Amino acid sequence: MSFATLDPDDTASDLAEINMVPLIDVMLVLLVIFIVAAPLLQHAVPLDLPRAASQPQSAPAEHIKLAIDRAGHIYWNGTLTPLAQIEQRLTDTGTRAPHTELHLSADSATAYERVAQLLAASSRAGLTRVGFVTDPRAK
Repeated sequence: MSFATLDPDDTASDLAEINMVPLIDVMLVLLVIFIVAAPLLQHAVPLDLPRAASQPQSAPAEHIKLAIDRAGHIYWNGTLTPLAQIEQRLTDTGTRAPHTELHLSADSATAYERVAQLLAASSRAGLTRVGFVTDPRAK
């Protein structure tokens, strides 16, 4: 801001300085307002939550390794097993521990029909946690 005087003998030039005092006053007032208002902006709802005690699950989830070779033979944890016996074992496992994971690995030349039969048997048994094991190495 510049101010002019009414004195005709005054040959001084206009003032070209910004008066910082009002700006600092406004800043300090805003700072005080924010300091006072900040604790009021808390969005927490005071609740008296119930207390409960529990034990962590120490046993990891069981998993079964199923493998299908090129000829369509099924292996249960490395042991050659016929499909009828696989279905019975899956049913037993599904009733005993429904959260069991199946790790299915199939040869790349395996017929899809054999994989579909195994997936259908696991679904009928109530085992829905199926993971497909692949080889990460590129050919």
